Amino acid sequence: MKFKLVLAMVSDKITDLVMEKAREMGATGATVITSARGEGMLPTKTFFGLTVEGQIDVALFIVEEHISRRVVEGISEAGQFDTEKGTGVVLQLDIEDAIGLKSQLNAIKAEIEEQL
Repeated sequence: MKFKLVLAMVSDKITDLVMEKAREMGATGATVITSARGEGMLPTKTFFGLTVEGQIDVALFIVEEHISRRVVEGISEAGQFDTEKGTGVVLQLDIEDAIGLKSQLNAIKAEIEEQL
C-alpha cells in the first residue's frame, strides 16, 4: 500500500472545517501544528512589531494514494483556497516509507474498497 502526505496550511479560523472535510473525503486522522506563521506575496502588517495577521495551522494527513487527490480537492473546496485570498494552501507529497500505521490499515483498506 502506498501513501501520500497531504499538507494543508490554513487560516486558524477554518482548521476545523478543513479537518471535517478531509475526514469526509477519506482521511482517517491528522496531526495539527498550531500557531504557525505564513507570508504571501506581500509582507504581513505589523503594529509596533506585533503581527496583525491571524495565525495559520498546518494539518498533516497520511492518506492512501488512491484517495489523496480527492482529499486535496475537498480541503481546497472547504477552505475556498481558489476563491478567497489568504485562506490557505494544500499540497501532497509521496511517502517512501511509514511505520506506525498498522492500527489504521484495516480502516484504510475498508475505506478504499468502499470508494473504489
